[in-house]
Amino acid sequence: MYDLIIIGGGPGGLTAGIYAQRANLKTVLIEKMGIGGQICMSDVIENYPGFKSINGIELMKLFEDQARGLGLEIKFAEVARVLDRGTHREVVTSDGVLSAKAVIVSTGAGPKRLGVPGEAEYIGRGVSFCATCDGFFFKGREVAVIGGGDAALKEGLFLSRIVKKAHLVHRRDTFRAEKITQDRAFSQPNMELHLNRVVEEIKGDAMGVRGVVLKDSVTGEKEELKVDGVFVFVGISPNTAFVDVKKDDYGFIVTDRLLMTSAPGIFAVGDCRETPLRQVATAVGDGALAAFEAHRFVESA
Repeated sequence: MYDLIIIGGGPGGLTAGIYAQRANLKTVLIEKMGIGGQICMSDVIENYPGFKSINGIELMKLFEDQARGLGLEIKFAEVARVLDRGTHREVVTSDGVLSAKAVIVSTGAGPKRLGVPGEAEYIGRGVSFCATCDGFFFKGREVAVIGGGDAALKEGLFLSRIVKKAHLVHRRDTFRAEKITQDRAFSQPNMELHLNRVVEEIKGDAMGVRGVVLKDSVTGEKEELKVDGVFVFVGISPNTAFVDVKKDDYGFIVTDRLLMTSAPGIFAVGDCRETPLRQVATAVGDGALAAFEAHRFVESA
């Protein structure tokens, strides 16, 4: 019987682990794939206090080293269900069932898909959701970057240093990204904007992607853009199907101000919960508060 089980090894989960260890809670962190989460795909992070600029992998390695240095136990397994047994919580994993007095869900979110013809067919053959992972394969070629938020523009900037031209396709005529990111992106000579455009289809052949069909959302006119790669950044979907608690219409976990879910003893932090801002800094704050509240819950149980 653990005091606390943390599900997810991103910035929120690792921070919760650090605080839990300092509170002397018997804790285990369960991670499905690799420590660090989605932020490891970021080439440059410039808005985390204390670091003018740092790579996502480097930052998460520092988090992990600190957590492990405090003695945090980390297991690699996939979580299938979290069950509320009243007196305790059970976490059903691919490696067995674990029990704890409290659980912190920190499973983040994955990239949304466009849901257009050709997308699924060409994933791994020209369609990607990670510029830092796959950008190198398109050196000297033309690619399309789909989206208008921070992720789209930052990944587009990364690609612009590798590719011949990055076509930024956005369904609106204004962007949601930070102003500083917009200024940098729009000043790139090899980044071309395609505003008020939506992707209708991704085309290709046996060799991979060869282009995208765009529709003007104002006039309805269609055009085909010749590209060898399509990088999709149109939002995220939470990884929360395994836990039965109250969620919003998009699947994000609803919490109170102390990060407790609708199930006592189950907390949620970071990108998987309903929150107006999803950043490393906010995930860290969530993780610290959730660990503190989990400690109080365990002590009162």
